[in-house]
Amino acid sequence: MSELAKGAREPPLSPHLQVWRWHITMATSILHRATGVALYVGALIGAAWAISLASGPDAYATFKAVLGSPIGKVVMFGLTLSFFYHLANGIRHLAWDAGKGFEVRTADATSVVVFAFTLAATIALWVIAFMTGAL
Repeated sequence: MSELAKGAREPPLSPHLQVWRWHITMATSILHRATGVALYVGALIGAAWAISLASGPDAYATFKAVLGSPIGKVVMFGLTLSFFYHLANGIRHLAWDAGKGFEVRTADATSVVVFAFTLAATIALWVIAFMTGAL
């Protein structure tokens, strides 16, 4: 009888998830990749905008209606968050490329700054858009 049949457990597929303690710089790294993917989707939405604009007033009106819907606004809010996060974290990576900011306290502090900037810039942009009638 094999060991598995006797009740032995299979080894975990990702043991590093059980060994590593989650920390803020780990989260910023994962989110940087995720926001990069989101920005790619945003580029596709931008291409759809250009195609609808070139296709005439009816197609553009439909596109505006989709993005102006509650779901469309949630998507655009998420893209705004993704843009500002990727921007701030990209600047942080430029500092790392220059050999600065690798100390644990500095890396943790700049992670917090990235999150704070992301929220502040996103909220500011959406408040301005609301105040100017763009929403």
